[in-house]
Formats: sequence, C-alpha cells, structure tokens
Amino acid sequence: MINSINLKIKFTQSANYKILKLIKKNQTLKFRIYIIGGGCNGFQYQFKIDNKINKNDIIIKKNFNIIIDAISLHYINGGIIDYQETLSGSKFIVYNPNAKTTCSCGSSFGI
Repeated sequence: MINSINLKIKFTQSANYKILKLIKKNQTLKFRIYIIGGGCNGFQYQFKIDNKINKNDIIIKKNFNIIIDAISLHYINGGIIDYQETLSGSKFIVYNPNAKTTCSCGSSFGI
C-alpha cells in the first residue's frame, strides 16, 4: 500500500458531498476509483464503495479515504472528479486531461 497526500486528482464539492453521503454510515468504507478495458473508446471509469486495500493501492486522504490503484492513477492523474444529478440520471464524471478521445456519455475514454 502506498500512502500519498499530494496526488494531482481533484474532487469537486459535489463529488465530495456525494462520497461522504455514500460512506456516512460506515467510516471504514472507502471510495475506489479504477479503470477497466472496454467501452466505446477503450477504457472505462469505474467507482465503488470498498473496504479492501490492496498492496499497490494509493490512498488519497480527505474527509474520507479514496483508493486508486497505481495503473488507474497513471491514466487519470491530473483529472477532476465531479458528481452530477440531472433528469436523465446521476453519475460521477471524470474530466481527464490525459484522454485523447471520449464518448458522448463521458464514461469511456481513449489514450
């Protein structure tokens, strides 16, 4: 496990609020961000509530803990995580300066 505070991923106020709300009942839970292959452009952003920390995970300490593996961090470092609720649904959105292409829904990207 790598413990780091000065990573270049930012979270909007809306994302911070939603994450706190999701883990409110159990402070031992963490918010995991990870990248998987697939989607329209090659990679997809994934988010989940997790209580497991793996050997190569990086922890971003805020009012809560965010976990990201080193490979996923490589793809989204420098990005901004936002949370939006609209009439069509709610979701976390990544504004990724490393992405060369993105799909119209914003859930997949290519490098």
